[in-house]
Amino acid sequence: MRHSFVLFASTVLAASALHAAPLTLAAAQQQALDYSRQLDSHQAAADAARSLAVAAGQLPDPMLKIGIDNIPADGPDRGSLGRDFMTMRRVGIQQELTSSDKRNLRRDVQLRTADKADAQQRAAAAELRRATAMAWLDRYYAEQKVALVALQATQAQQEILAADGAYRGGRGSLADVLAARSALALIDDQRDDLSQRLRAAATMLSRWTGATDTGTLSAPPDIDHLALDTRSPDLSRESQIAVLTAQEQVAAADANLALAEKKSDWTIEVGYAQRGPAYSNMLSVGLSIPFQLDQANRQDRTLAARLATAGQARAERDEALRERTAQTRNLIDAWRSDRARHQRYEQELIPLAQQRSAAVLAAWNGGKATLPDLLLARRTETGVALMALDHAASAARLWAQLNFLLLDESGVTQ
Repeated sequence: MRHSFVLFASTVLAASALHAAPLTLAAAQQQALDYSRQLDSHQAAADAARSLAVAAGQLPDPMLKIGIDNIPADGPDRGSLGRDFMTMRRVGIQQELTSSDKRNLRRDVQLRTADKADAQQRAAAAELRRATAMAWLDRYYAEQKVALVALQATQAQQEILAADGAYRGGRGSLADVLAARSALALIDDQRDDLSQRLRAAATMLSRWTGATDTGTLSAPPDIDHLALDTRSPDLSRESQIAVLTAQEQVAAADANLALAEKKSDWTIEVGYAQRGPAYSNMLSVGLSIPFQLDQANRQDRTLAARLATAGQARAERDEALRERTAQTRNLIDAWRSDRARHQRYEQELIPLAQQRSAAVLAAWNGGKATLPDLLLARRTETGVALMALDHAASAARLWAQLNFLLLDESGVTQ
C-alpha cells in the first residue's frame, strides 16, 4: 500500500512538472522585483523624506516660559517671594515666526529628496530587470549549446560503432577507431565545460529570482527590436540619468532655501507676571529680531556653497549623459554587428558546413573519404553552429542592456 502511494505521488509530481508553464523572461523579471529587498530600502527612504516634508512645512513648536523675577537677594526680605513689590511669578509663550515661503522651501527640499529616492528605486528596478534578463538569456543559450554538443556526442558514438565495425570487417584501420574515440573524448570535455557554464547561468538566474529551481524556459523574446530610438537615442529618461537629475533638483532646492535663509526669523513672546496681593499684575509683549551683522561671511557663504553644489550636480548630470550616450551608441553598434553576423552564420555558414558534412559522409560511405575527414567535417559543422549561438547570445545580452534603459512616463523601465 505504501509503495503504491509513493508511486502515485511520484506520478503526480512528474505530471505537474511536465505541465508547469515555462518561465518567460517577463515572469523572471517580476519574480526578481518581488524578491529584491533593495527596492524596499529605497521605498523606505522615500517614505521617510515625505514624512519629513510634512514636518518641515510646520511652524516650530511654541516654547512655554516659566520663571520668577526679582527675588530679593539680601536684606530683611531676602529669599521672599511675596514681600517685595518687584518680585513676580511669570508665565509666557514664545513662538518663532518662520515665514511660509521659507517653510515651503524646507518642505520642497524633503520632497525633492523623496523624488531622488523614487528615482533610485526605479534605477534599482531597471538594474534588476537588466541583470535578470542577461541571466535568463545566458541560461537559455547555454542550454542550446549543451543540446548541440549532446547531439554531436550521439553522432560521435555512432561513428565509433561504424569505425569499429569497419575495422573488424577489414575495411578500416585501428587508427580510425582511435580517432573516433578521441573525437568523442574531446566532445565530452567540451560538454563538461558547457554544462558547468549552464549551471553557473542557472545559479545566477536563481540568485535574482529567489527560486531554487526555475524550471524550463520559454522561447526567447524578440531581440531584433529595441525600446529606444537606435538612430538618435535620447537618454534623458535613462535610469541613472534620472537619479542624477533628481540629485540636481535637490541641490537647486537647497540653494533656494539658502537664499531664503538670508532673511532672519522673528520671535514673538507674550508673558503674564503675578506680583503680591498689594500690587498690580503685569502683562508683557516682546519681539526678538536676529541681527545678521556679518552676512558676507555667514549667509552669503552658505548660499555660495549651495549654488556651487547645484552647479556641480548639474555638471555631473550633463557629463554622465554625454558618456552614457556614447556608451549606448557603441552598444547599439555591437548589437547590430552581432545580429548581422548571426544572420550570416544562419543563412550561409551553417548550411555550407552541413552540406560539407553530408558530402564527406557520402564520400566516406562510398570509400572515397577517410574517417578523419568525416570527423573534421563534423567538428567544423558543430563549431560553426556554436559560433552562431555565441553571436546570438552576445546580441541577446546587448539587447537586454539596451532594452531596459529608459523609464516611461509612469517611471517603469521599458
